[in-house]
Amino acid sequence: MVSVLVIGCLATVGAIVTVLLLFAGGYLWWRHKRSQLQFIEPNDDEEVASEIVRLQQPVAPPADPGQEVQQPQQSISPPPANNINRKLNGFLNIKSPLIGNVFGRSSNSQSKTSGGGADSASVATVSGQTGDNRSISMIDMYIDNTEPIENVGQIHFSLEYDFQNSTLILKIIQGKELPAKDLSGTSDPYVRVTLLPDKKHRLETKIKRRTLNPRWNETFYFEGFPIQKLQSRVLHLHVFDYDRFSRDDSIGEVFLPLCQVDFTGKPAFWKALKPPAKDKCGELLASLCYQPSNSILTLSLIKARNLKAKDINGKSDPYVKVWLQFGEKRVDKRKTPIFKCTLNPIFNEAFSFSVPWEKIRECSLDIMVMDFDNIGRNELIGRILLAGKNGSGASETKHWQDMISKPRQTIVQWHRLKPE
Repeated sequence: MVSVLVIGCLATVGAIVTVLLLFAGGYLWWRHKRSQLQFIEPNDDEEVASEIVRLQQPVAPPADPGQEVQQPQQSISPPPANNINRKLNGFLNIKSPLIGNVFGRSSNSQSKTSGGGADSASVATVSGQTGDNRSISMIDMYIDNTEPIENVGQIHFSLEYDFQNSTLILKIIQGKELPAKDLSGTSDPYVRVTLLPDKKHRLETKIKRRTLNPRWNETFYFEGFPIQKLQSRVLHLHVFDYDRFSRDDSIGEVFLPLCQVDFTGKPAFWKALKPPAKDKCGELLASLCYQPSNSILTLSLIKARNLKAKDINGKSDPYVKVWLQFGEKRVDKRKTPIFKCTLNPIFNEAFSFSVPWEKIRECSLDIMVMDFDNIGRNELIGRILLAGKNGSGASETKHWQDMISKPRQTIVQWHRLKPE
C-alpha cells in the first residue's frame, strides 16, 4: 500500500515538473521570437515620420507659353529621428493637399513687458500641390492685401532689434483720427499686441480715456528671439475701444511681416488701420496657379474665417461649390466636403481645370461658400467671382491678373465674401 502511494506521489510530481518545463520552454521561445520581431520591425519614427521636401529655386517662365518647362528636382531629407519627442513637443501630422505634413515648433521664448507674458508658438509651412516651386508661408495665411473699405485712423510705432541679446523692442507711440465708438463722440482706445502665429499670449497698452488721438508711448520687449526665428513672425497690432459694461469694440488692426523689416536701423511706421469686416459673410483664403505647359488652372481653397452663422446653434455647416465659366456659360463644377458646426473651416482642397492659354482671360471661377442643411435648401453664406475682367471686386480681378502675369507661381490672397 505504501509503495503504491509513493509511486503515485512521484508520478504527480513528475507531471507537475513536466508541465512547468513546458511552460518555461514556451515562455523562453516567445521571448526569443519577440526580440527578433522587435529587431526587424520598423520603429514608430520610421512609420509616422513625415518627409520634409526642400524645394529648389523656381525656374524662369519661358518666352513661349506653350513651351515645355523642365521642373527642378526635389531633394528629400531623412525623417526626424525621435518620434516620441515630436509627440511631446506638440507636432502634428496633417495629411492634406495643401497643409504640409510637418509642423515645426520653435523653442519657447519669453516676451516681457511691465505686465509680463510668454510667447511660444508653432510655425506651420503650407505647401501647395499646384506644380509650382513657391511654398505658401505663414505670412500668406495671415496677411490681407485688400484695400481698406473705410478710414478708421492710423497707428504710429517703431521697431528695434538688440542683436546682442536677441530682443525685439516695440514702441507703440500714438494713434491718429480714430473713429468715435462712444455716445460722447470719443473712444477709450488701447492696443493689443501679438506675434503671430501665437494667439495665446497677448500684451496690451494702457487705456487712454476719451480721445481719438491717443498717445501711448509704451515699450514692449520680446526676449529670446534670434533673428531667424523673428523673421517667421507677423506683428499684429489691434486697436480696441474699451467698454466697462460690454464687449470691447474693435476699431482696426495692422499686420506687419517681420521678414520685411530692416532691423539694421530703428524703423518707424505710420500704418493705416484696417476695419473689421461688417458684411458678416466672412473671408476666404484661396490660391491660383496656371501652368502654361499643360494648360492646367489650379484653384486651391485653403480656409475660411468668420463665416456668417446660418444655424440656430450659432454655427454653420460650410462647404464650397466652384463653377468654371466661359462668359455666362458654366462648364465644370467641383465641391469640397462639408464641415460640421464651424465658422472657421480649413478646406485644404485643390481643384484643377483644363483651360487653354488663349482662353485663360475669358474664363472665370464662381466660388460659393454654402451652408448645408439636412432639411430644406442649402443656403448661400457668401461668394466671390475670380476673373480677369469682371471679377466681384478689385482684389478678385487683381488676383486673376497676378496669376496670368506670374505663370507657374502660386498666388495666395484673402477675399471678403459678398452676399447674394
